[in-house]
Amino acid sequence: MAIQLGPNQYGKAENRLVRVHRDTARHSIRDLNVSTSLRGRFADAHITGDQRDVLPTDTQKNTVFAFAKEHGVAAIEDFGLLLADHFIARCPGADGARIELDEYAWDRIPVDGIGHDHSFVHRGGGVRTTVINVDGVGPDRRAHVVSGIKDLVVLKSTGSEFRGYFKDKYTTLAETDDRIMATSLVTRWRYDHTEIDWDKSYDSIRSILLRQFAAVHSHALQQTLYSMGRAVLEQHREVAEIRFSAPNKHHFRYDLAPFGLDNPGEVFIAADRPYGLIEATVERDDATEPGAAWQGIPGFC
Repeated sequence: MAIQLGPNQYGKAENRLVRVHRDTARHSIRDLNVSTSLRGRFADAHITGDQRDVLPTDTQKNTVFAFAKEHGVAAIEDFGLLLADHFIARCPGADGARIELDEYAWDRIPVDGIGHDHSFVHRGGGVRTTVINVDGVGPDRRAHVVSGIKDLVVLKSTGSEFRGYFKDKYTTLAETDDRIMATSLVTRWRYDHTEIDWDKSYDSIRSILLRQFAAVHSHALQQTLYSMGRAVLEQHREVAEIRFSAPNKHHFRYDLAPFGLDNPGEVFIAADRPYGLIEATVERDDATEPGAAWQGIPGFC
């Protein structure tokens, strides 16, 4: 029996970077959580402890903050691609790099109806994400970008039903043609290429997802997710596929009859567990192969 080293990577996780662009009186802010990792020829580091080809994780951390100053931070996808290419070129043992970024959005505080130049309020409504996977350099370079949103909590107070499902002797759930449907959505989409206006694409996709959730009468969360994904692919040719992970945030009508009160769908108890977990992929039949795009992205079927 032979024992050998399997797949491995290493890096610096969760570098909390805030970059304020203050080259004019009207400042802008990018608030990021950046995780870096490298993969490649690191067998000696594991087997014999020889670190000569290892770029320290502390150096990776320092590079994130130095690049924020030297290059600024525009779209998180561009920043991630910049870091990935740098690490592969700089680290002797690296053949590939994975950069994961979350962005926490800030809005300008309105003063007399105008957004203030340098005062901000934290925005809710989901966290923007991207995962960059780059392998190689020069003509052999392969770059994959998977962007998305997490913690996007949405709710329909009506316009949702669930009935006609298969039943067996353990089924107790009552059918309904009017229910609350809510989820804390995680969705990620894979881009076909990297020649993209990232901020414009993200803003548009987010708007499409929210509009479909609101406008489409739902027979089930599965149907809602498919309609959201289909709408994104129809309007964004640069997206090859989109994946969803959607936990049902259940709301049960509270029994007020013991108090002599009627409850026509107005008072609910929110239950956080157990919960249904719906996952789905909507894809083009002519999309490019994903390669390493989804490497290291958990929580999707």
